[in-house]
Amino acid sequence: MAQFLKLISYPLSVIHYLVFGLLLLIFHPIQWLAFNLFGRKAHRIAIVALNIGLTYSLYFLFSRVKFINKYKIPKGVPIIIVSNHQSTYDIPPMYMHFRKHFPNFVSKIELGKGIPSVSYNLRHADNVLIDRKDPRQAIETLMKFGQKIEKENLVAVIFPEGTRSKTAVPKPFRESGLKMMVKKAPSSYIIPLSINNSWRLVRKGTFPLGIGIKVTMEAHEPIKSDSMSFEALLEKTEGTIKEALHKLNPSH
Repeated sequence: MAQFLKLISYPLSVIHYLVFGLLLLIFHPIQWLAFNLFGRKAHRIAIVALNIGLTYSLYFLFSRVKFINKYKIPKGVPIIIVSNHQSTYDIPPMYMHFRKHFPNFVSKIELGKGIPSVSYNLRHADNVLIDRKDPRQAIETLMKFGQKIEKENLVAVIFPEGTRSKTAVPKPFRESGLKMMVKKAPSSYIIPLSINNSWRLVRKGTFPLGIGIKVTMEAHEPIKSDSMSFEALLEKTEGTIKEALHKLNPSH
């Protein structure tokens, strides 16, 4: 059975990449038209539609994403989604399932150019691009981002690990980026988000991809940012995510 799955993973990966790439190419001009002719709201609709398509493209790998959220997301306040990070396939389901709130991402500056649809979105929506080689630029950018989400009640997403984990076990959370955002957005709520099994899609690299993977994403109870010290907030957020992942992967 293992040999059969390995064999079919090659053609299925090719089909998936063709669909994935085609969606990126098609939606690049759609984004441009939406943004320049109809404005920010139309651009957001285009982005959500793109990411719904990208999420469903996993079906060509016989894989799927299950999203769990038992809590109401506060309205009329800034939201900071804090998540572990396992692969690039973490992003589309976030856009899909948080589409009513439209998440904006903290991303590395290298992604801001050269990738159809992705780079355009990162530059023209309310995302921020940070240079990890320039700590001063990163901190200043995150402080401005915190001020923006506080003023406009935006939803932001940050991955405090700093880089993707290649296993079910998250890397230690770095405090600096989230600390700056919370400081500048004191009325915000933190939503811990645990992502499980996304890493298995790219366990063997980008080709062939894993097949038959069941990815789960769970949004946990929102936490008022100023309800405790930042140290306690970070500990609770990180602990919530790690505990959820440990329940799903008790051997890790």
